[in-house]
Amino acid sequence: MSERANPFADLKIPATFATKPKADKAAEEQTVARIADDNNFTSREPAKTPKAPKRKPRIHRTGRNQQFTAKATAETVSKIYQLADARKVPLGELLRLAVEALERDDAVKQANPASE
Repeated sequence: MSERANPFADLKIPATFATKPKADKAAEEQTVARIADDNNFTSREPAKTPKAPKRKPRIHRTGRNQQFTAKATAETVSKIYQLADARKVPLGELLRLAVEALERDDAVKQANPASE
């Protein structure tokens, strides 16, 4: 009983396998579309919605390495991009200019409180 049982001892003739018959060719797309139109079948494909135009990537090597994220309306984001494009500056530079303008405005208001 020191010998193992050979699981393949009973196999004398290898199994033969038949090839599968080739499947019938599907009907041409044009034929299927014509038949669907004739029988008023509607497509199951979802309606395609127009995508927003993609902006060109803005890659500027400025040394800025801090990210600032804020939620805004589509109108505000569009204005920000228009202002940056008009000045030909990156968004970070536009933010810096806007903060400086607000600081100057606050300084003027503090210096002239009667003008409010």
